[in-house]
Amino acid sequence: MALSPLRRTLVPAAVGALLLGTLAPGAAAEPAYDLYEVHGALTAQDRTEIAATGAAVDQVGDDSVLVTATPDGAAEIGRLGYGVEEFDPPVPLAGPDPGYTTYDELLGVVDQVVAENPGIATKSVIGRSHEGRDLVAVRISDNANADEDEPEVLFVHAQHAREHLTVEMAVHLMRMLTEGYGEDGRITGLVDSREIWILPNVNPDGSEYDMAGTDWRNWRKNRQPNRGSSALGTDLNRNWDYMWGCCGGSSGDPGGVTYRGSAPESATEVRAVADFVRGRVVGGEQQITTAVDFHTYSELILWPFGHTYGSVVDGMTAEEYRTHEALGEYMAEANGYTPQQSSDLYVTDGSISDWLWGDQRIVNFAFEMYPGSAWEGGFYPPSSVVGRETARNEEAVLRLLDYADCPYRIIGAEAAHCG
Repeated sequence: MALSPLRRTLVPAAVGALLLGTLAPGAAAEPAYDLYEVHGALTAQDRTEIAATGAAVDQVGDDSVLVTATPDGAAEIGRLGYGVEEFDPPVPLAGPDPGYTTYDELLGVVDQVVAENPGIATKSVIGRSHEGRDLVAVRISDNANADEDEPEVLFVHAQHAREHLTVEMAVHLMRMLTEGYGEDGRITGLVDSREIWILPNVNPDGSEYDMAGTDWRNWRKNRQPNRGSSALGTDLNRNWDYMWGCCGGSSGDPGGVTYRGSAPESATEVRAVADFVRGRVVGGEQQITTAVDFHTYSELILWPFGHTYGSVVDGMTAEEYRTHEALGEYMAEANGYTPQQSSDLYVTDGSISDWLWGDQRIVNFAFEMYPGSAWEGGFYPPSSVVGRETARNEEAVLRLLDYADCPYRIIGAEAAHCG
């Protein structure tokens, strides 16, 4: 599959870096995270080598990638033989945009949705972030106060702090499912026959930090300190307890943008969400059948595995892979995203997607939302696109909910998998 190339605005190193993640005066020094364009990255293996330095690959082109990295990380990438140049974002990071939902505003939305829909929506607190913020789960079902024998679907939002459009996606889903109940026959039928879990912001410390400055801070990780380092934070989506740190798909350096943490589930927020998912095992059977982990950006639908380039490998049969592939392609027909296996981009290890399937056997996907490139706003598109881009995923989400009773139906294998 050919990916759209990056359009280039290259600046000499002497012109100066775009400094991201800067701390307030008096705070302990943290690494500076800058944007770079890396040339000569032609294959997934090349991109994996670049990511293994601790850089976050933000955008993939035909022969180059856009990364967030420390200056030391960029130098390391250069020593590998790639061309590295600082990148001026085509859309300035002035902001934050007040049209995006803050954590406190999100809690207000959740409380309003539950208050207005007491029969079909409930709120629970599944844990707290490192800084003590509630990690909220919203359950939507016809008898939301009862634990019924119905297939469950999980939606996870904002593992990465700077991906604020995913919080707006959570708000849209809550409103779509509750406002459509009793008005739209398809939505009503799905709410009546499914238990839908929405975790609208699993990294509130990081997202609040990203929004707290005079400009967006391009912050990805949580805000948990790391012993022996001034660098804060763990990349939540490299901290899950399946193939953690196995395969060059994360960083062991606390200063790395993709730092995987000191141990699996060492991040407070990951442990809370993992415990919640494990708690949905009833009678030895996981009740969650399908899941989506929302991210930005690039307009992709990704499925496991991320830790290996192989499709049919230990832990993934050909039939299981075809189920992910077919359902991913079916959803992509609805939203226009590009469907592919996660590792087609580059290897990642310790991701929630690999854990949900490899450890919990939940058919799952990562949605990389709008925009398609940095030229349309990257992680910070204007809030004027929120309504359009969240509505764009309505049909794709409904298609996932349609198949939640037996995802294997999409390849005609329900007899072998669904009693």
